[in-house]
Amino acid sequence: MNHFRSLLLARRPRQLVALLSMAALSLGVRAEQVVRDLPGGPAVLQYDLHPPVTKIASEQQDLHVMMLWICGVIFVGVFGVMFYSIFAHRKSKGAKSASFHESTTVEIVWTIIPFLIVIGMALPATKAVVAMKDTTNADLTIKATGYQWKWGYDYLKGEGEGIQLISTLDASQRALSDAGTPQGDNYLLKVDEPLVVPVQKKVRIITTANDVIHSFMVPAFGIKQDAIPGFVRDTWFRAEKTGDFYGQCAELCGKEHAYMPIHVKVLSEDDYAKWAEGKLKAQAAKADDPSKVWTLEDLVARGQKVYAANCAVCHHENGKGGGAIKPLDAAAVVLDADKAKQVHIVLNGQNNAMPAWRQLSDTEIAAVVTFTKNHWSNKTGQIVQPAEVLAQRGK
Repeated sequence: MNHFRSLLLARRPRQLVALLSMAALSLGVRAEQVVRDLPGGPAVLQYDLHPPVTKIASEQQDLHVMMLWICGVIFVGVFGVMFYSIFAHRKSKGAKSASFHESTTVEIVWTIIPFLIVIGMALPATKAVVAMKDTTNADLTIKATGYQWKWGYDYLKGEGEGIQLISTLDASQRALSDAGTPQGDNYLLKVDEPLVVPVQKKVRIITTANDVIHSFMVPAFGIKQDAIPGFVRDTWFRAEKTGDFYGQCAELCGKEHAYMPIHVKVLSEDDYAKWAEGKLKAQAAKADDPSKVWTLEDLVARGQKVYAANCAVCHHENGKGGGAIKPLDAAAVVLDADKAKQVHIVLNGQNNAMPAWRQLSDTEIAAVVTFTKNHWSNKTGQIVQPAEVLAQRGK
């Protein structure tokens, strides 16, 4: 410290002022870039579990604290006795070790005490695990399907039955990531379609996956359930307050694993009812007849919206792609006269870079394929009708 003070005092006044100004400017820049806590999501310098929003999450946190205390007491007790014995009975003090073969009392004590400790830990833990697995009598049942790399939500039972959502990372977040300029408290957690549920209602989540193993995790609710292709598993939660809560796919599922966040919006019962009614009406209005014959202009206009919402994240708006992502502009499969080739890739994916897009409707796939065939430098004039996509789904 004295050396630092002497350096400061040795500088001329103007140099000292300049030094302090630069330091203040640096602190000011850093202050603007400070990330704050995200309510319902991660916190800055978080060292504890998320604040619980469900009874299950609260029980998990209580168990966590209890186990830490028990392990801490055992640690202090065992190592305290060990270090005391080493210090008090060291050879330099002339201590001599006792000579005995067996002690029935000691063996009984060190068997009974650990047994009681394990039982004391197991009983509350078992109670919590049994409650976590009880998905009966749910007010709302939602299937969460993991895709590379997004979540699909199907409302199967309860108010809002029939609603279908595809939740994808917001395009602005992906742009920030590609540019290497992370910004905002919700960086890589903002989605275009959050999962919406009512407060104080038991929500059963059925998990499965379309391609590889994913995992549905929302820490504030105390839930984490793997989504496995070909299997159906379930979990549940009952949010006790409204708000926005965030999670993440917790299973390494491919190169864009970091880009499939979970956003759950908990609304009051009245607000949820209004949201569900509006969503069902909008979905009904958007439903398409796969037998309808579209014009080239209408398909291109529709396909441009589908491309911007789903494809532009990887292939970019200019269709050039990047890195492992192949370009669509002047691509051989896009220019090929056999339209079925591109439809097959969109439906079923290709290698590990291109995921399957079967969750899109026949009209949406027909529109986006027609758009790519007639945009940028691709001027094929080819039209793909929804009926052609429907015919390929079963192949």
